[in-house]
Amino acid sequence: MRLGGIVLIGAMLAGCAGQDLTITPEIGEVRTSEPAAGGPGGKDPATTGSPAAPAVEPPPRLTERLLPADLLVQVERTLTADEIARVRRVAGIDHVTPLSLAQVSVQNRVLTLAAVDVSQYRRFTQRRTARYQAAWDRVAGGELAVDPSVPRRLWEADDHLRLGNDRQAPRVHIGATVSQVPQVDAVLNPAWGQELGMPADNALLISTSTTEPRVVRPRVERVLRRLLGEKPSVQVQVLGQDRDLTAVQSAYLTGGSVALGSFTYRVLEDGRISPDPAWVAESIVTDEVPILGQVTCHRVVMPQLRAALAEIRRAGLAAKINVAQYGGCFNPRFMADAQSLSLHAFGIALDLNVPGNQRGTVGTIDRQVVSIFERWGFAWGGRWAWTDPMHFEMDRLVAAR
Repeated sequence: MRLGGIVLIGAMLAGCAGQDLTITPEIGEVRTSEPAAGGPGGKDPATTGSPAAPAVEPPPRLTERLLPADLLVQVERTLTADEIARVRRVAGIDHVTPLSLAQVSVQNRVLTLAAVDVSQYRRFTQRRTARYQAAWDRVAGGELAVDPSVPRRLWEADDHLRLGNDRQAPRVHIGATVSQVPQVDAVLNPAWGQELGMPADNALLISTSTTEPRVVRPRVERVLRRLLGEKPSVQVQVLGQDRDLTAVQSAYLTGGSVALGSFTYRVLEDGRISPDPAWVAESIVTDEVPILGQVTCHRVVMPQLRAALAEIRRAGLAAKINVAQYGGCFNPRFMADAQSLSLHAFGIALDLNVPGNQRGTVGTIDRQVVSIFERWGFAWGGRWAWTDPMHFEMDRLVAAR
């Protein structure tokens, strides 16, 4: 298969290990729901018909000291044990743990997913999160822990999250909603990471302890560039509540047949991003398509977009698309309400008939137009839990003949 904050006092945790748990930082409310089949506390998959989720050994109780999450390193390939050891020796670094990072598309929102060694990663989270054993047992058992900032409207009805933009992308049960380290939206175990085809150990979480992270960052960058050379992308980001506007960051969109690889970008102060010009030159094209005329999208989208619009015109439905209300395709930006990338940043989504098809409405777009787009490999936002009927995104490859 490929990728197609806890606030409770200790006495309240007893007896919760067999439940799904959502604890909001403000009020400490606990939500319980049916555990995932095959997960900790769940039903036997042999009797439910659901495959067992990839699992690892449950973590021991936390006894090691907690660590501040100061720097996040991400590169384009797996870091070797020797390379990680070299980073550990950088002056000012107190602790390093490797993890796997990738981005996945969930309803036009790009979420950062981490596959982690639970025993080590939890040490970088907030105190009450780190000490919450039930949540980490869930992750080890094959379930997902998501940050409270991930909107509930992205969840499917049975508390699953679909990871990827492919129609066959796996659905992973959400076992807990707990605060994560900055820039990480959701975590799962390494067995899931391997199952999903995430790049192994392509990232490092670093604690600098008493040393200012901005002093350590250039030292880490120099070591990695000596080890990896100038060609591989190296991003070293200072973690915090706000985006690090000084750092080069990366997006690695994975998810089944429409995985697009990675690009680097800088964050601009207006909420937009500036992608690597080399990636833009290689991937983004401007071309003529039926009905809409000239559009700018990722090159992989163009054959299917052209074919879908040609069929719409042959069906006599061209007038159902208002060219003046076309909302664009490639638009390098974050989501309007979040710090996660939009699929428009990858150039694989487009918005049609914008005024009459706002979020949360059924929309006025012609359903025959929708059906044709879906046949040509596009998912329609009108089918999401929180609808976005103007939105079409490429979710599978279809041969255009």
